Amino acid sequence: MVARKINKAAVIGMGMMGSQLAEALAVAKIEVAAVDATEGLLQNGLKAIGERLGRFLVSKGKMTQEEKAAAMERIRGFTSIEQAVKGVDFAIEAVPEKMSLKKEVFEKMDRHAPPDAVLASNTSFQNISEIASATKKPDRVVGMHFFNPINRMRLVEVVRGARTSQDTIDTACALVRELGKEPVVCKDTSYGFLANRAYTPMIMEAAQMVWERVAPPEEIDKALKLGYNLPMGPLEMVDFVGGWPIFVSSEQDAIRELGPEKGRLNPLVRAMSRAGYTKIYDYWRDVLSKG
Repeated sequence: MVARKINKAAVIGMGMMGSQLAEALAVAKIEVAAVDATEGLLQNGLKAIGERLGRFLVSKGKMTQEEKAAAMERIRGFTSIEQAVKGVDFAIEAVPEKMSLKKEVFEKMDRHAPPDAVLASNTSFQNISEIASATKKPDRVVGMHFFNPINRMRLVEVVRGARTSQDTIDTACALVRELGKEPVVCKDTSYGFLANRAYTPMIMEAAQMVWERVAPPEEIDKALKLGYNLPMGPLEMVDFVGGWPIFVSSEQDAIRELGPEKGRLNPLVRAMSRAGYTKIYDYWRDVLSKG
């Protein structure tokens, strides 16, 4: 089966991940309709794209100013999903990890995108079959979990829902490769899919050691980096990508899917969140190291 060529895509949500997705598509010479709820949020996302292209590509001689301008011109901004998805081959949702919000977005994409358009979610753990239930074409719905930062991370998890067609999987995988990345395909019956499901226990055990004051976060990260040849320790990695608030907001989903033993948050993460901290290194410095 031959995967379809993607010429025009939409990205719904121009936050940290959505703006990086729009950037990656535009650099690959794909026309992009970028969407966010307000003009202010949209402009913030577009500004972030321009800044990243300048910092990581132009300044390093990997892209000319003319090529940067051409990439930016491929991105058109919208505050209406209905208008943005008209005529697209592919639409990627990158809104916050709330199932009700994702279903609302997919219902709109399904109604207004062309019948053969692929509808993808960048979710890191939400069930694709459940998301697809908001559409009349669940065979066109797929998960595409990119990793942050997108310009450095090669992996994309392509997630098959119960009714996702093989054509949809093939098209998603082909797009991943066109963006210079490597797809791995899995089913949505695995909560957290592949990488996060396997890696999260390490993160939580490292957090438990911080909670027990076994060692400071930097020592735990150093041990794991040097002992297992990791490019970044698990604690600094979650700090870097802003992942602790996602763990907090998704705790009930994790308990529902994995049971209380695996799904419940480490006490440190809950305490840190209640104190208003989003980085474990800061919480250690300000609170735990003084206790």
